[in-house]
Order: sequence, then structure tokens, then C-alpha cells
Amino acid sequence: MQRANANDWYTVSKFSDDIRLISEMHITEFYRCNIWHVRGRNADALIDSGMGVVSLREQVPLVTEKPVQAIASHTHFDHIGCHHEFEHRCVHVAEAELLASPTRSSTLADPYVTDEIFTSLPPLPYQSTRYAVKAASATRLLEDGDVIDLGNRQLEVIHTPGHSPGGIALWEAATSTLFSGDIVYDGPLIEDTYHADAQDYYRSMTRLLEIPVVTVHGGHFASYGRSRHRQIIRQWLDAH
Repeated sequence: MQRANANDWYTVSKFSDDIRLISEMHITEFYRCNIWHVRGRNADALIDSGMGVVSLREQVPLVTEKPVQAIASHTHFDHIGCHHEFEHRCVHVAEAELLASPTRSSTLADPYVTDEIFTSLPPLPYQSTRYAVKAASATRLLEDGDVIDLGNRQLEVIHTPGHSPGGIALWEAATSTLFSGDIVYDGPLIEDTYHADAQDYYRSMTRLLEIPVVTVHGGHFASYGRSRHRQIIRQWLDAH
């Protein structure tokens, strides 16, 4: 398989004046994490940081323009790979230890990271058999109801266990925007990770159904609106 160049690993798409989607386009869609950059007056938020096989700070200057809060929606390999590059790192208290001391198995790199998840391999010296997330101890531990204040924007933490114990979504009430992480998105949902919990998943989905969203930006796949949000969750609840 051919290798990509570092300078074309990431693409940036504009959703609004203040929200950008950063994508690792050489990763197949199922494994490609949505990296959300949210601009604030006083600081920015980076919701998840991808695999970390190419430096995010070096290749996407957007993320260095202001102080940034690097927030982990959860601690699987595809979401926290570049967290070590940022000074301010936020994670739910239930997964703080995983962020501080990641292993291939605890982050699900083992068994999922293989050459087959790429359309082009990362630049040398990357090797899938040696891939590992770098440790990045949290500077802020999050719990349900906490607020990440960017000055003119406030993101409320919603604890959404089920996919993983410390999964979170972020809710911006002023714009009715939900950054949902991996608990719900418009694609195949993963309910069988080693630390998934079926009862927690059901409770989280029930809670998210009632949020009056206008826009949902998920951890994977395309963003969607209120009717699709309710349809996805109702179909999931009916099946469980």
C-alpha cells in the first residue's frame, strides 16, 4: 500500500464561522474520527484529536491560533491520538486513567489498528504493529453538568456511558447543537467494546432522545438534524 504525505493527511471543512470539521481522509470512513474544532472568543475547543499518526498541531495551524481545550469524548485510539500535543486536556473522570496510561488493548488499538483501516498508510516510520497512543494526563476532569466556557460559547457536559464508561456528549443550548461522540451517530453503532454496558447505553440513548437538537455533530460519519436524530435513537431503542 502506498503512503500518504504528512501535509495532505488532514482536510478541514467549514460548517459555520465557528465550527470546523478536521478529517484524516486516508483512514476508511468507519474508523475515521470526526475532529471538531469550535472557535470561541477567549479560547477554542478541540473535540477529539484523531489517531495521532501525523501531528495535528504541525499540519493544521487552525488549532494553534488560540488557547485550546482538547476534549476527549472518550478514550478509544481514534479519538485521543493527538491529545498529548495540547497543554489543556479534558476527559470524564471515569476514563482519566486510560488517558494517562493508555495501552493498545485499553484504547482498542488492539485488535482494530491494522493496515486495512487505511486507504493510504501514514508516512514513515509508522507501522500498524507498533502503533500506540501516547500518554496525556488530563488537566481537567469532567463530570455530568460541567461547562466548558469559551467566552461567548458554553458547552455543557452530558455523561453518556454505554459505548465506554466515560463517554460524553457536549451540548450548546444557545445554538441547539450537540457534539455526540460515539454514543450516537448516523452509522453502525458499536455496543460491544470490552467496557461497554448495555443498560448504560439504553439510559444514555433515552436521555439524548429528549434533547431539542437542531444539529448533531457525531464522532463518526455525517452530521444530521433533529428528525434524523430522533429516528436513529427511536429505531435503536425499539431494537433493544
